[in-house]
Amino acid sequence: MASKLVLIVVFVFDLIAFGLAVAAEQRRSTAVITPDSELNYNYCVYDSDIATGYGVGAFLFLLASQILIMSTTRCFCCGKALNPSGSRAWAVILFITCWVCFLIAELCLFGGSIRNAYHTKYRTIFGENPPSCQTLRKGVFGAGAAFVFFTAIVSEFYYLCYSKARDSFQSYGGEIGVGLGAYNK
Repeated sequence: MASKLVLIVVFVFDLIAFGLAVAAEQRRSTAVITPDSELNYNYCVYDSDIATGYGVGAFLFLLASQILIMSTTRCFCCGKALNPSGSRAWAVILFITCWVCFLIAELCLFGGSIRNAYHTKYRTIFGENPPSCQTLRKGVFGAGAAFVFFTAIVSEFYYLCYSKARDSFQSYGGEIGVGLGAYNK
């Protein structure tokens, strides 16, 4: 039977990761081209960098959730055998899907955090082309949030299917030796 405590903790971690990813998308860094005090140069001024912290926080909470699920299920490949049934087949499919969604979410969150923290140091002479104030493209943290959501759903179903297949496994209860009772006369 699936542990309700594991399901609740994983759900809470995933919910926090989703919330942080959405907050990171809303608070991405923006830049404004500003001339210096003597009007010789233009340079980029970036606002607060809070989205990077939100992205890293979402990354860590999702990682903690995945570690908890995989350690509880022994990463699907270790531990006792599973009952060959529909639950085991679904557990395999959901295991693979869970890892794919997890990796995409982590790449979006980590890459978005790194890119959001990057601030250009270019400046141009006043009157020339303005400097390129590079910022994170809109939607990177949003994609991370979407895949956090997919990972949360798939990992919960994976854990339930895995638990069902694990609990329904019946080992052979027969004798180990060969029964020769009919030949003993």
